[in-house]
Amino acid sequence: MYVWPFARLLLFMLFYTHLSSAGSSSLYSSCRLQGKFQLNGMHKDGDVILGGLFQIHFFSTYPDLSFNSEPQHPTCHGFDVLGFRQAQTMAFAINEINRNSNLLPNVTLGYSLYDNCLQLGIGFRAALALVSGQEEQVDLPETCVGTPPVLGIVGDSSSTRCIAISSVLGLYRVPMVSYFATCSCLSDRQKFPSFFRTIPSDAFQVRAVIQILKRFGWTWAGLLISDDDYGLNAARSFQSDLSQSGAGCLAYLEILPWGEDPDELRRIVDVMKKSTARVVIVFAHESHMINIMEEVVRQNVTGLQWIASEAWTSAAVLQTPRLMPYLGGTLGIAIRRGEIPGLRDFMLQIHPDLHHSYEYNLVNQFWEHTFECRFSPPPAGWLEAGGALCTGQEDLEKVETEFLDISDLRSEYNVYKAVYSLAYALHDMLQCESGRRPFSNHSCGSLQRLEPWQLVYYLEKVNFSTPVGDQVLFDENGDALPIYDIMNWMWLPDGRTEVQTVGEVKKLPLKGEQLTLDEDKIFWNFESKKPPRSVCSESCPPGTRMARKKGEPVCCFDCIPCSEGKTSNKTGCCPEDFWSSPQRDHCVPKQIEFLSYNEPLGICLTTTSLLGTFICAVVLGIFIYHRQTPIVRANNSELSFQLLLSLKLCFLCSLLFIGRPRPWTCQLRHAAFGISFVLCVSCILVKTMVVLAIFKASKPGGEASLKWFGAVQQRGTVLILTCVQATICTAWIVSASPAPHKNTQYYNDKIVYECVVGSTVGFSVLLGYIGLLAVLSFLLAFLARNLPDSFNEAKLITFSMLIFCAVWVAFVPAYISSPGKYADAVEVFAILASSFGLLMALFGPKCYIILLRPERNTKKAIMGRGTK
Repeated sequence: MYVWPFARLLLFMLFYTHLSSAGSSSLYSSCRLQGKFQLNGMHKDGDVILGGLFQIHFFSTYPDLSFNSEPQHPTCHGFDVLGFRQAQTMAFAINEINRNSNLLPNVTLGYSLYDNCLQLGIGFRAALALVSGQEEQVDLPETCVGTPPVLGIVGDSSSTRCIAISSVLGLYRVPMVSYFATCSCLSDRQKFPSFFRTIPSDAFQVRAVIQILKRFGWTWAGLLISDDDYGLNAARSFQSDLSQSGAGCLAYLEILPWGEDPDELRRIVDVMKKSTARVVIVFAHESHMINIMEEVVRQNVTGLQWIASEAWTSAAVLQTPRLMPYLGGTLGIAIRRGEIPGLRDFMLQIHPDLHHSYEYNLVNQFWEHTFECRFSPPPAGWLEAGGALCTGQEDLEKVETEFLDISDLRSEYNVYKAVYSLAYALHDMLQCESGRRPFSNHSCGSLQRLEPWQLVYYLEKVNFSTPVGDQVLFDENGDALPIYDIMNWMWLPDGRTEVQTVGEVKKLPLKGEQLTLDEDKIFWNFESKKPPRSVCSESCPPGTRMARKKGEPVCCFDCIPCSEGKTSNKTGCCPEDFWSSPQRDHCVPKQIEFLSYNEPLGICLTTTSLLGTFICAVVLGIFIYHRQTPIVRANNSELSFQLLLSLKLCFLCSLLFIGRPRPWTCQLRHAAFGISFVLCVSCILVKTMVVLAIFKASKPGGEASLKWFGAVQQRGTVLILTCVQATICTAWIVSASPAPHKNTQYYNDKIVYECVVGSTVGFSVLLGYIGLLAVLSFLLAFLARNLPDSFNEAKLITFSMLIFCAVWVAFVPAYISSPGKYADAVEVFAILASSFGLLMALFGPKCYIILLRPERNTKKAIMGRGTK
């Protein structure tokens, strides 16, 4: 048997309390709830009851709790017509649902609506009465089974009360849908697992205010907040978002006191007067604004642009001729305005209940407030003072009351959506089909055994549209799709006030947050009829730049002279990529410098590179044509062909160093250069080793040396040595890839485009490996230079390696000391010089013999027995 937690605990305690205090046997069949405190409320029976908490009285009076007599309960006074209209909106929505045959058919909704009197204690007690059962007479055990006293609660209107109530209701997963609580802290699903709301959270409202600040360039503003969860959480969110967005700074942050505190209010207004901030943002309730505005009027503080939070944007009590000289032009964030067809006709049908106590009946209290009468029996002295008795037959249409004005339904629209959210969730739960059962053991909820946590499951999946087309659904935090209207307080020439909608801010599922504002409709309460300027420091004039003030927000700065060549007429100093004009009145783009194909140096290097490539091709052609001649076949012609191809690649790779640096050219240039030269030097190294092997083989017993260093071994040696360099290049590019870089350090008026090597270690290893092979080739060739042979290639290799090493030894200091594009030019020159040195030293003499001295291109001549 399911037992309601609140009812079970409360009834158990009360049952035994009554047993001990009275011996009547009748107490075994019934028990009474503790206390005689009556809550102001309205009730309607139904199969399922929804609870509601509304602010229907402005004030409450607590008696002195001396505890020497039975404590007296607080009394509520100051009837709030708008709060009562919200409660009637809930009653209307339930009545409309009951008449709708498509929504909850065969189920009648009822309601229990209570007044919180703007007090946490009363609101909390009302919430406990709703979920525990508020009847005085309780029969056991029938009330502990079946449907709960209420399935869900619509309310409360305050973030503080919602935090307290929902933290308790959340323990038992009783759903609570607020229509007015905006604290972003309530989006925490760990603390408030069953809390939902049809009003956007303050996190969105704060971002909406920041968007307005950005729109008008207001970077310097003051912030006033209420001393409660609503104000404090809004302040934290505002400071965080403002800092992250870089939209501006806070000139001051002040907490408005509860109630009247003349000294504190005077101090706060003094801060506002002395501040240079012309924009004041207020996240507080209308009662706070009433108090602070009294002091503003007393000190006559004008010229401020107020930005109102939704808590007081629509407060009619502030829209008076006395306050409009100060509050006129206010921009406010307002709850979305909605249309509720049929609501006014429903409210006209309200009539008091003459058969029950009017003292705690909200309708009767509304009636007395509206018609300024009292039901019988009237208070003592009422009739003597000329007061009238209420008959219950008074006509609402004949009295002027704000209650019937439905032209600006905002919080009521949220109440309407909250009721329908609960109804749609219940409808979906009762429509549970076999095979689609969401609960444990594949069970469905039923009307006979409803449990609130089941409704929470369906509330999370609610998705419907109101009669005017607004979509209602909740995100993973229980927040509805956020949307606010932007309001503007107009002060008309005839003294009347009007609050008009001038835009909206909303969050779209795919497009994000969007602000729409019609600036032409905005009324500005300034002589200029334009938006005010609100900045801590004005933009710096030409010839100066911003220098932040020590200990001040980033929006406050001094203007100091710019360094040479950095003047602008807009933001102080030119950006990094710009330079000042000769007249020092505007910025011009800096000259871009790199080794270009179009400049003389680039053309010269490109021509030389292509010439070297062409010569390699010609030499290769000569060698291929005379491939059967002894001088070509001598010392492995295959290595000579490989060497010519590698030299060709060396000449071509120099072209990668010319032109505007790109990511792919930066990565490819050094890799191509390193691999090409290693291929070239490894061919020379192997040729030198072949010379030594041939000489050794010419001695007695040295034939085996050629066997172990044949053609296959020669190719393998070249391949292995080249693969080592390829591995070095790959590791370098993967770990710290070379990339284009805009260098502004070489020159003040130029931007040098260059390739940074990424890793100096990688570049050094690449050059070092080439140097190692070159030195090794030089040493071996030097050892073989005097071997007996008329055409000793070792001498040519020695000379070529001497040139190669000399070029690259001279390259290192020249490269380090060359700025900008000249560093690339030095590297290209080193590549071309070393390539030409190898080409001429190794192949020049051979081509001379082939073309000009063919008589020496014989076996006898090469062996030293032919013509000299």
